[in-house]
Amino acid sequence: YAMKHNGASFLWICLLGGATASLAQSAPAPSRPHIVLIMADDMGYSDLGCYGGEIRTPNLDRLAEKGLRFTQFYNCAVCVTTRASLLYGVYPDQAGVAMIKAPSCVRLKDNWEYGTYPDDAGMPPRDSIQPARHCVSIAEVLRSAGYRTLMAGKWHGAHLPVERGFDRYYGLLSGCCNFFNPGLRRPGEGEPGRKRPNEARPWGIDDQVIRPYTPENPDFYATNALTDQALKYLDEYARDDRPFFLYLAYTAPHFPIHALPEDIARYRGRYLAGWDELRRQRYERLQRLGLIDARWPFPPRHPQVPPWQEVEDQDAWDLAMAVYAAMIDRLDQNIGRVMDKLRELGCADNTLVLFLSDNGACAEAVHATPDVPPGPMESYRTVDAPWANVSNTPFRSFKMFVHEGGIATPLIAYWPGRIQDPGAVRTEIGHVIDIMPTLCELAGVPYPREFQGETIQPMEGRSLLPTLQGRPRVGHDHLFWEHRGHRAVRAGRWKLVGCSATPWELYDMEADRTELKDMAAEMPDKVRDLADRYAQWAARCKPSSSQTGP
Repeated sequence: YAMKHNGASFLWICLLGGATASLAQSAPAPSRPHIVLIMADDMGYSDLGCYGGEIRTPNLDRLAEKGLRFTQFYNCAVCVTTRASLLYGVYPDQAGVAMIKAPSCVRLKDNWEYGTYPDDAGMPPRDSIQPARHCVSIAEVLRSAGYRTLMAGKWHGAHLPVERGFDRYYGLLSGCCNFFNPGLRRPGEGEPGRKRPNEARPWGIDDQVIRPYTPENPDFYATNALTDQALKYLDEYARDDRPFFLYLAYTAPHFPIHALPEDIARYRGRYLAGWDELRRQRYERLQRLGLIDARWPFPPRHPQVPPWQEVEDQDAWDLAMAVYAAMIDRLDQNIGRVMDKLRELGCADNTLVLFLSDNGACAEAVHATPDVPPGPMESYRTVDAPWANVSNTPFRSFKMFVHEGGIATPLIAYWPGRIQDPGAVRTEIGHVIDIMPTLCELAGVPYPREFQGETIQPMEGRSLLPTLQGRPRVGHDHLFWEHRGHRAVRAGRWKLVGCSATPWELYDMEADRTELKDMAAEMPDKVRDLADRYAQWAARCKPSSSQTGP
């Protein structure tokens, strides 16, 4: 069904537009750059060709070649928290994300470091952005500066994007869904694979919520469809005298692993070399590309991942990774379509393009259709931990956790004529909270102290614009993470990481970013100092830490 917002909501949106317009300092200058922010979903650190992967990504590789690659950029370990920090420029709890707490840190089945945790059993939704009234979104700030604000993709929030500053929206409002058909079975087709029986994730089109969303087009594929809509927005608005902000939040390569047959065929058989060999190859390429330090030890295979030579059904494992790789290949193809459109419209040279992933690769095991292999619409499968271990090369752990495998993200910045040292690698430490101040500085709009009669909390991030332009940047003294009891602090070369149920671990990120040598016992004063810093941050930034849900 399609559920229209009532007149009061429409009036509220109109008032919002008037309120944001009142913040504008002046009409945008013609030279004010357009902004395209692209996010992948559950993609590992080394999956792209320009980050050491074997997957074909020529379009992103080209952006990296003519732009910058960041090696120490961080997310918030899981999609909902990352998206909250990115959109609001603050830490997740400050943006109203209250994640349900486990009794201690998440320890998964058979003491594995990864897997699934309960999200049913009558519990309130665990993944929901509930922005407090004292937050303001990137879209709200940029619209106040005269930008046209457009979004296609995954939202994962409590309000609709058009209620938080976006002029137009099309996409998935929550979680993950079938790539070929998010809704009901279409005549003449099989039943779409779902995570749970009768599940129907909501989609949004501007101010409509549609559930179930059953596309009429039999060739629907989510990655293509999101790009199609983004291109329509560009055709409609890019020729205006106003700059635009396009947030393109893809759902790939998040499970279910679905891909088009022609893309899968390109990778079938490539992964029969096995995860041990693929990890080694990626590690060596990362060194050759200058993205990792040769001093960092090559981490052993995750302890719960068997040696490849002991795996019986290697062909099935090859298929799973081939489908996952095909999803990233198709993602790259669609980014190429966006860049082609920008060139066609004559605005490519005046557009900042940022690309990143929302967290590390996911080791969760969901096989709702065990009798249907991964790939087609009728399946619902995951790529699983052994291949996620490859995707996160060279780092430890996975999505949900705060070792580097969970929180390190590739970041590519492309801005023709404005980027200093195109093709360079930046070791500058950054975080998704830095996107908001970067775009505020870029747009020439001050971050508001008040918005719609509410006092707005200050941003937590630091602008990356000096780094893009080759100027000195004042970075972070400390960065912090917490997700379901997993905690971390980064302060320069030092990182403190741990869990509410286990002692802190201390790592030297300059000598050992693969986190293999715990120095906590050797440096107890450093542990105490960083632990105290974490406690102070938690007291300041986690007002919801005692809550059990949003």
